[in-house]
Amino acid sequence: MRTLSLPLALTARISPVVVLAAAGWALTSGPATTPAAEKESAPQSAAESPSGTSTAAASKQYAAAPAPCGSIATATLKSLVPGAKTAGKEIPSTDTSLRRTCSWNALKGYDYRWLDVSFEITESDAAAAKSYKENTTEKSGGGSVPGVGDAGYSVVNLTTEDKQQTREGVVIIQASNALVTVTYNGSDFESKKAPSTDEINKGAIKAAKEAVAALESGQKA
Repeated sequence: MRTLSLPLALTARISPVVVLAAAGWALTSGPATTPAAEKESAPQSAAESPSGTSTAAASKQYAAAPAPCGSIATATLKSLVPGAKTAGKEIPSTDTSLRRTCSWNALKGYDYRWLDVSFEITESDAAAAKSYKENTTEKSGGGSVPGVGDAGYSVVNLTTEDKQQTREGVVIIQASNALVTVTYNGSDFESKKAPSTDEINKGAIKAAKEAVAALESGQKA
């Protein structure tokens, strides 16, 4: 039997908690509190009217992130990540009501696949749209994903380390005040080639559509 040697980049990815922490998934404390003096002097806005129908509250459709490890169908997981435990592994979060992520990864023979599904709940549609724009601008070179959520974006990139190729697809979906992010990648350690762009892109989009469906069928605010 041949001894399998994983490239450093992929060896690091097998520790999802470390990778996620390095990616900066730290929960922010939220908007700064307005000083009392400013509250007294500032005129009352429409969003703060006694009627109780604030604009932000009205646009906050989702109150909490759904369980990410249950968001993808078993058949899809077996297809996208052959050999992985379908239960997945949820990544620790500082606030599970706002951010939740599940990971699946497996090496079957010489084929390696990795899938991440993340949910982020923001305070309003506007906040989600802003975050969506920032994230998609950083990941240039992709295209739109129509027919899912309010806005969708997909991008696929190829990297090579020690002559080993890895192809990674990222899909970002905005659905009201929620963001759904799917990361899917793969490598073949025998041929040192990566799966095709089409395979990775279609797999990431399929997972994203199922994740958004799970969000929409879950608890709403």
